[in-house]
Amino acid sequence: MIDPEDNDFAEYWSTNDDIPESDSLVEEDTSFRYGSVDEFVREYLRHIYRRRIDGRNRCWAGEWWRYDEAVIRLDALWRAWEHLRLDPATGMSVWLRDHADYHMPILMSPEGPFADATAGAENMCKRGEPLPYVAPPEDMFPDLRQPSSPS
Repeated sequence: MIDPEDNDFAEYWSTNDDIPESDSLVEEDTSFRYGSVDEFVREYLRHIYRRRIDGRNRCWAGEWWRYDEAVIRLDALWRAWEHLRLDPATGMSVWLRDHADYHMPILMSPEGPFADATAGAENMCKRGEPLPYVAPPEDMFPDLRQPSSPS
């Protein structure tokens, strides 16, 4: 077990103190291609994953945003894609192998987060069609490329 107090392992532990204020993780990132996980799913992911979704062998929920685990996994896929797309040599291969090929089978598994989304046209599609999609409530996923309005 790694002991965070052990200085031999200091390189494995990072705090926000190590990040200069100008590189803060809460600062808006204008380098995003897609401004939100919703835009990433709507405009990209559902179009590259064209699988038959029948609710038995593969599951998907058009209202994917109602499933916490799915939102977390899809957000991780989006952020990894945004980072790795900047690597013109192997970025997409790494994204596919290490991220998409890992998360998508879990998301689509009959035992995965969409296991209960087995009926209804909004949860089904034929082979070659984009994954089902139903828009989330407005402002559920704000565009991170836009400056936030002061509160």
